[in-house]
Amino acid sequence: MIDVNALRKGTTFTLDGELYKVLTYQHHKPGRGNATIRTTIRNLRTGGTLQKNFISGDRVQDIRMDGRPVQFLYNDGEFCHFMDLETFDQPILSAATLGDDVLFLKEGVELKLLQHDGDTIDYELPVTVELQVTEAEMAVAGDTATGATKELVLETGLKVRAPLFVSQGDVVRVDTRNGEYLSRV
Repeated sequence: MIDVNALRKGTTFTLDGELYKVLTYQHHKPGRGNATIRTTIRNLRTGGTLQKNFISGDRVQDIRMDGRPVQFLYNDGEFCHFMDLETFDQPILSAATLGDDVLFLKEGVELKLLQHDGDTIDYELPVTVELQVTEAEMAVAGDTATGATKELVLETGLKVRAPLFVSQGDVVRVDTRNGEYLSRV
């Protein structure tokens, strides 16, 4: 059992017999009374999200999940196919489970699939991925006091804002935690 004050983004726990993962976490302390912990959590079995508030001092059952290193093979629209790097099995995960994170995956990217009681129910992306720019707006640096940016479309369809010097055909590094441009490779 862990105290709800220990919940952070990415923490997995059970509540009322269901497995949940914390997507967002906010600690709110009013002037008087107990603190409130506001979370957005995702049900790992159904994929549904909900807002859940906890009172400071509540406890939930944390769980440990086993991670297996896998390599992304392809997305057929409904399922994402992977290859286990140790056993060469080919597990699949619903594209709905990955949601928008599927835009960070291209052939050959290594990540972890997380299992609980033998079922693959979650994933852990690498911190950064390198993707090629397929479309870049034409932009000219003018009289700007701060760093100007433009929108890029990457090979997986992901859209990011980047500095003006990045052009079509370049390879850029993107942070998978927030979807922001980090650098040109």
